[in-house]
Order: sequence, then structure tokens, then C-alpha cells
Amino acid sequence: MKITDWTVHMPDQNYHVFVELHTDEGVSGWGACYSQTPQAVGALAWLKRFVMGENPLEIERVTEKLHQLTYWHGRGGAMTHAISAINLALWDAAGKILGQPVSVLLGGRCRERVPVYGSVLFHPEETLTKRIEEMRARNFRAVKLGWDPFGQQSLADDTKLVRGARKAAGEAAELLVDAGGSNPYWAMRMKDALERAKMLADYGVYWFEEPLAPDDLEGYARLTDLSPVKIAHGEVLTRRQTFIPFFQRRAMDIVQPDATKVGGLSESRRIAWMAEAYGIELVPHGWNTAVGLAADIHLVATLHTKSFVEFNVGNPLVETITQHPFQLDEDGCLEVPAGPGLGIELNRQRMKQLQESGYSAASWTWEETGQFEVT
Repeated sequence: MKITDWTVHMPDQNYHVFVELHTDEGVSGWGACYSQTPQAVGALAWLKRFVMGENPLEIERVTEKLHQLTYWHGRGGAMTHAISAINLALWDAAGKILGQPVSVLLGGRCRERVPVYGSVLFHPEETLTKRIEEMRARNFRAVKLGWDPFGQQSLADDTKLVRGARKAAGEAAELLVDAGGSNPYWAMRMKDALERAKMLADYGVYWFEEPLAPDDLEGYARLTDLSPVKIAHGEVLTRRQTFIPFFQRRAMDIVQPDATKVGGLSESRRIAWMAEAYGIELVPHGWNTAVGLAADIHLVATLHTKSFVEFNVGNPLVETITQHPFQLDEDGCLEVPAGPGLGIELNRQRMKQLQESGYSAASWTWEETGQFEVT
């Protein structure tokens, strides 16, 4: 069997690009990447010649060839993002060819369902309580709140924000806070973050995400050592080699690679293995698409350690782009798809509708109508 072509789908004009990989025996695989759409499309156009004619079952060899060819062409950036889409499509195609779920191809499931956390932004604050209540009604047992204005205001204001979130979520819910340290010109430094970490501990927050700028290795090492709550980050890091210094310095408690950015499931799996050796939890970053969510479910199902998958609540590329929408069970978990490959079927009509409408992802937050975007 050989790869004969691929189709690039752009339901989002801004960030997310889908790749449908075709073979000479009629089996196709789906992948997606998180990048700026024009740069991802350009990277895919350059990479295509090195994928056509290859055996879709030789996932690791084909993917590593692409990594090796891109030292001079933006390795770690848009090229690596694009390789992510190709790698995910290879895993999906291989599973369909062999009649097995990706989680089986990865080595086998340790669980049949995985815990989920609902992920939204703090902004706009006036609707935060209502949004958290709606998430609880959908069986989300864990909630992550992120970015503006947290970390960009006084400690007292941040405390008020978290106090309100805890009240809305209830004492039993797992509460997670994402500062958004990959914001340009991030101003919060280690001791500012430590003050907030101590405050978050008072409200039973499970982890504090991206409190420092992504490159602040020493700051993360010190903060991780001193913080009473777990420190999570790594969503903007790409390639497994980039994670090694953070592991060696124990500069995180939880690592968050994004399968649609780091090079797909192949790199995510390697990062998970390295993290385990250093006693670091892996929780994938999943602020992306249904393809990324499905890939994360399969990966997390293979881990014997505690983990979650991230569900970007209100994102149409997660909520409305599959034929059968994801549905949490009463325990706030998602079942591992049992079908071959990634186990999801994308809704082509919906993808086309989004593309023709000029849809451009921004933040998937609360609309002026007081509703989540997808409704």
C-alpha cells in the first residue's frame, strides 16, 4: 500500500489545518495541526514530495525522515507543526488498515475511559459563573480557567477571581488555573508567581499552568521546587529534544505537549516516556480540534499514571465537526473510541460550511448573545 495524495482542509482561516491522507487502496487518515493557517499550508506543500509513495504503515520511519529533512527549514516551528498533522494522519490510516484503534497500536489501553477537564478563558468575567455552571451541567468534574486578566492585575484581584470560580465550581470539582505565560511580553516573575501559587493552594487548585515565560528554565525550576501547587507548562515547546532540559532540571510537575504541534503522537509518546522517567506527569495540551482530542484520548488511555484530556468547551472544531459529538459520561470521562484508527468520523459538510463562512478562530469565549460560540 502506498500514499498517493492528500487533501488539505481549512475550516479555520486562522489557526487549524486538517490533512486527509489518501492511499492507493482507498483508505484515508485524518490529521490536524495547530499553527498559523498560511504557514502550515506552505509547510505542507514543501513536505508533500517526501510523503507521496510511502507506506502508511511505516509511521516512525516516514515521520523521522521529515524531522531530519527540516533542520534548515524551520524545524521546531511551522515545519514541525505540519509534521504533526502528517503523523496523526499516518496513525489514523494505519489503524484503519489494520482494523485496530490507535491506542492498541500505541501498545495497549490501561483504561477504557479517560478523565476530562473543560477548558475556558477567564474573560469575560461577568459570564464566568454562568459558564462554569453550564459546564457542571454537562458533567465536567474538572474545570480549567485561563489567561486574561489573571496574572496581569493585583494579587487581591486574582484572589477575588479564583474565589468566585471556586464558589461556582463547587468544592468537589477539580479546579485548574492557567496564567497564560506565553502571552507576549509576559511580566509575571518567579516571586510574583509564587505568591499566586500560595493563594491558589488556599482554594484547592490542582495545578498552576504557564505562570512564567516559556523560556524561563531556571525560574520554572525554582518555582516548581517552592510552589505548594503543581506547576504545569510546555504547550508551546516542540520536538522532544526541547523538553529534556526542563526534565533534567525538574522544572515542571506536569508537562503539556500538544500533539498537533510537537510532531504528532510519535513525539508525544516519546515525551511521555521521558517524563515518566523523571517522575513528571503528562497531561496533553488540547486547545485545538477534534482530531487532537481523539489523539489525546488514545495516548492518555495507554498511560498507567494519572492524567486528563483537555476539552476546549465551545470550540466548533471540537464540538460540531464530528459526525458523533463527544459526550461525557456521568463521571466526567470520555470513552476511548473503539473504532479503527482515531475512531472519529469528521463531518465534511460542517467543515465546508465553516470554511465558506470565513470562520476564523480567536478565543472560543462567550459571545455577546450570552452563549457559547457553537450554540
